[in-house]
Amino acid sequence: MPLSFPLTAVCLFRHCCLLLLAGLLAIPAVAQEPTAKPAPDSARARAATALKRDSLRRRFDEEKILTGLKAYTKRKTIAGKVASAIFDFRERREEQAGLDAGLLDRQYDQHNFKIVRSIDIKPLDAFGYSITDTTRVPRNIVEKGGNLIHMTTSRARIRQILLFRVGQELDPQDLAESERLLRSTAYLVDARVLVNEKTSTDDSVDIQIVTKDLFSLGVSYQLRDVGAGIFNIHDENFLGQGHQMRGIYEYGRRDPQPWAFNGFYVMPFRKFVNAQIRYRDEYQYQTGGVSVGRDFVSVNTHYAGAVSFDVFNREVPINSPPPGEPYKFGALRYSTADAWVGRAFQLKSYDLGYENPGRIIVSGRFIHTAYTARATPAYTNYSVALATVGYTVRRYYKDKYLYGFGRTEDIPTGTLFSLTSGIDFNETGLRRYVGVQAAAASFSRQRGFLYLGAEFSSFIRGSDWQQGVLKAQVLYFTRLFHTGNYQWRHFLWNRATLGYRRQPGEQQLFIEGDRGLRGFRPTELLQGTSRYVVNYETNVFTPVSLLGFRLAGIAFVDAAWITDSPRQSQLMRETPYTGFGLGLRFRNEYIAIPTIQLLLGYYPRGQLTNNGLRIFQSNSLYYGFSDFSFGQPGVSQFQ
Repeated sequence: MPLSFPLTAVCLFRHCCLLLLAGLLAIPAVAQEPTAKPAPDSARARAATALKRDSLRRRFDEEKILTGLKAYTKRKTIAGKVASAIFDFRERREEQAGLDAGLLDRQYDQHNFKIVRSIDIKPLDAFGYSITDTTRVPRNIVEKGGNLIHMTTSRARIRQILLFRVGQELDPQDLAESERLLRSTAYLVDARVLVNEKTSTDDSVDIQIVTKDLFSLGVSYQLRDVGAGIFNIHDENFLGQGHQMRGIYEYGRRDPQPWAFNGFYVMPFRKFVNAQIRYRDEYQYQTGGVSVGRDFVSVNTHYAGAVSFDVFNREVPINSPPPGEPYKFGALRYSTADAWVGRAFQLKSYDLGYENPGRIIVSGRFIHTAYTARATPAYTNYSVALATVGYTVRRYYKDKYLYGFGRTEDIPTGTLFSLTSGIDFNETGLRRYVGVQAAAASFSRQRGFLYLGAEFSSFIRGSDWQQGVLKAQVLYFTRLFHTGNYQWRHFLWNRATLGYRRQPGEQQLFIEGDRGLRGFRPTELLQGTSRYVVNYETNVFTPVSLLGFRLAGIAFVDAAWITDSPRQSQLMRETPYTGFGLGLRFRNEYIAIPTIQLLLGYYPRGQLTNNGLRIFQSNSLYYGFSDFSFGQPGVSQFQ
């Protein structure tokens, strides 16, 4: 993708690039001076003499360089064509309309229950096109070459995702929900679902679909050390049919097993049904499995369910040794068969032509786990039968510069209440299970986003409550602030996980990575039964773009408390582990590769390195949304 520099932004990175290019291009870009000049006015001549400086100390004129470089890209020479392929001076046109409105809005209420007469689908290639600027087309060899090897998403695949069909009645919310579902796929940057108001009649509508592809194929290699690296190959839209495949091979590991592999393949079908095969093999952890099913992908989805089967071969710690002593590990081998089905019931609406967004969901699930090798007696064969009933409301809002760099993003809000009950059939006897969950979220472009969630669960044997867990979290991010062409947000995330009467030998809590301190590598295995984590992050989105990779700055502060004391009051009395860091985030919205983050972290206590510093790379964003969708009953995860 081209390199884009807005003319009003000033940054050190651009200065360096432009100075270098100015030195290379200055001689051919200078026009010849006229042979004769009129005599200047004496006053102006004196002023010009007073302002004249030594050429080596003359102030860097960025706008002049940009103007000269822009003119150079229009030349018909080979160098001019190369510069044109790298740099892009076209003004970005970002759609602002509708970003403060909910997706489940009422802009198409007048078309509810009309017959869909036709659907016109226009898929755009990955490079050179814009979903908000129809005049843009591929203009250089990079964009044209990228589209040449890209397989455009087929119209048949796009049609499968739509919630309406030709000849059928258009239900309320189908247009907005279809647009959101298209955007949520891994192979589309953006999508618009529009009604052709010029051709629509009182009883029928013509619908136009415009989608913008990602460049779905990616191959990468990461050199980690001498004789160590990672190969990664993936395709998020295999043959333009929406199939997803990924394979990651790592070699030169320091573990006794010097290599690792992780891969999967997903096949989508109609009605949002997906089939997946997966396999993972690394030191002390091997697993593989298959699954087929679908979720409550839309507020209008009535039925959901899935079946899956997985096998596991792991090594888990079986003791808590004194400080300085190594951990002992035991073999854990088991298989899991899982099946569930759910039904969503629509609530009555008293507003004609507009559906009530609330849903009552009832679902049931059966899980069977069988062990062939047990690290400790705490692991026993068991079967669990679960049932869930709950109420959920889902609404979605549009915004930009949240996790992406200017593309439209869907922010889920709403409320959720659920009650789960079941029976655990295991070798030591029957246990009952009970779990309660509640969550709520709101969003405003002026106030930002706030999510509150909590859940409690426990097994009960007679009057004895076992393996209980209490979770609570608060996620808040501010509105988008602007300074010139720069945008930034602040994130604050609080999480608490408290374990009650956990069984000896079972897996405990950790504070590394996304569970606590990002980039943290402790000198010893830190684990416990209760944990509290506070994460703060600020993101600054810059206008800098290098070959389509947009740049953002990151600053973070993390703190985590952990204890294995059965008394929860001891948690905050522990000295917290902390982390502080800065970094850069790179993202190309037109290529289906993970976000690249290069970070420098400092950890005053417990870090493996002596000076507490660590430079690390991450491909995943630290925060995520709850979609306010449930259906598959489950036991709260203690991890």
